[in-house]
Amino acid sequence: MNALELLDLAPVVPVVVVDDADAAVPLARALVAGGLPVVEVTLRTSAALAAIERIAAEVPDAVVGAGTVVRRADADAAARAGARFLVSPGCTPSLRDAMTATGLPFLPGVATASEALALLEEGVRALKFFPAEAAGGAPYLKALAGPLPQARFCPTGGITPANAPVYRALPNVGCVGGTWLTPADAVAAGDWDRVEALARAAAAL
Repeated sequence: MNALELLDLAPVVPVVVVDDADAAVPLARALVAGGLPVVEVTLRTSAALAAIERIAAEVPDAVVGAGTVVRRADADAAARAGARFLVSPGCTPSLRDAMTATGLPFLPGVATASEALALLEEGVRALKFFPAEAAGGAPYLKALAGPLPQARFCPTGGITPANAPVYRALPNVGCVGGTWLTPADAVAAGDWDRVEALARAAAAL
């Protein structure tokens, strides 16, 4: 699987914050059961790497990756934990090199045409558009499609069930990333039926 293929695995990539590694496996199973096999676990908590490791080991139908990769150490640790892809909120040459060195597909974050061009020059065509709504939203991505048709995006940041279809309709968008699929109260309560229902609705987008 390469990064462009990753964009086509599911219409929505759940962006998940895991505070308790014990919740990781049932959470991932609920998302997969709802039709969303790609799970991005953000490296924002102390439980994140353990969560990735457990999902990789116990939920074979899930394609688990690491988000919020901001340092070389993050990329290396995520790869060791069993992540199958990496996502960064932005990108520098050194971070790009670190993610490339893992051998994993990755989605580097961009917010401007210049940032996208810099990565396209390096042969990177699959990109994360972040923070999507704050950086210009769907109209901005639509404008980029003309001069940069070779770039494909996963917009993340401010994506909701209401605006996700607008992004998905753009020719340069493969999938969107969203946090609404795993509400904190549902995860804390272990309400996996609710998570599965949210995933099923998103999978139909």
